[in-house]
Amino acid sequence: MTDSVSSSGDHRIAHIELDEETIIWRNADIEQERRIAIFDLIEENCFKPLRAVERGANGPYRLTLAVRDGRLLMTIADESEQLLEELLLGLARFRRPIREYFAICDSYYQAIRKATPMEIETIDMARRGVHNRAAELLMERLEGKIETDFATARRLFTLICVLHIKG
Repeated sequence: MTDSVSSSGDHRIAHIELDEETIIWRNADIEQERRIAIFDLIEENCFKPLRAVERGANGPYRLTLAVRDGRLLMTIADESEQLLEELLLGLARFRRPIREYFAICDSYYQAIRKATPMEIETIDMARRGVHNRAAELLMERLEGKIETDFATARRLFTLICVLHIKG
């Protein structure tokens, strides 16, 4: 976490929601990933929307994630649900990491049902690697817009993936 994220104000996400219209399909494994990511994110995160903070916002924040016209829409509000800002991020650079993450997660879910512990560990290491690289990419894309830490970016990437699931 950078000092600027932890300095004055309560710069964290207190509530997060995914646009239900964006989520086309989900299964039990994905639903569990979504629940865990949201729970962990609310428990501990660093999230500082720079333009809103420049206008006096201190957090905590309510965040809604959606996909609109192939871009990630992040709607940031205060606790009273007053809109602070909307941020659109192009998702083209995330297509490959999202595809890779889905593929490795599918392998992981299959492995935990029938593979050896060593095979599961190998797949899980690959899954973490894909997830970590995607979180770094997200942090790059948010640079100058939202300050966050690595753990928060990882959880946000998980939720971005949930928004991209097709049946």
